[in-house]
Amino acid sequence: MLSWFNALMPREERFFDLFARHSETVAAGAKALREMLEGGDAVALNYKTVMDREQDADNITRDVLIAVRRTFITPFDRGDIKNLITAMDDAIVTAAGLVQEATPLLSSINTNSARISQISERISQIEGQADDLHDIGLQELYRANQPSNSMAFFIGVEVYDHLEKVVDRFDDVANEIHGIMLENV
Repeated sequence: MLSWFNALMPREERFFDLFARHSETVAAGAKALREMLEGGDAVALNYKTVMDREQDADNITRDVLIAVRRTFITPFDRGDIKNLITAMDDAIVTAAGLVQEATPLLSSINTNSARISQISERISQIEGQADDLHDIGLQELYRANQPSNSMAFFIGVEVYDHLEKVVDRFDDVANEIHGIMLENV
């Protein structure tokens, strides 16, 4: 009975596209950050890219939040959409900022060993939280799309998996930094 009503209501199908764009943008910013850490000319060449990708990610986050307010029927719970985009942005940006903070500390590794350990631990915590968000997100995605929208589910899985892999790479970096610190202190 209500199916005709749902068919008439405005739907926003671009949430998954926005999630995918956000993850691609953050990954591009993280890649530029990695290249920036090469030092020398790479700093100047990649600094603008990092800042531009951060601005792009903020714009996409804003677009998602506006779409949540304007859309009558969303692919899953409005609060979950808002929490996902905010958590994605915060977790990856925080991890990238921590890596950015840690790398200069390596030049005085003995003096900075405690802070390097703290940073490495915090990035590992962020990675754990990202794993939890990944699992919760997949469960919610399944619940929201199980009977009728398998394509949205598969697209969502790809987005979640990509983001989880990005955060995993930051954890790998933290482990490397921590290992260097342990070997040299």
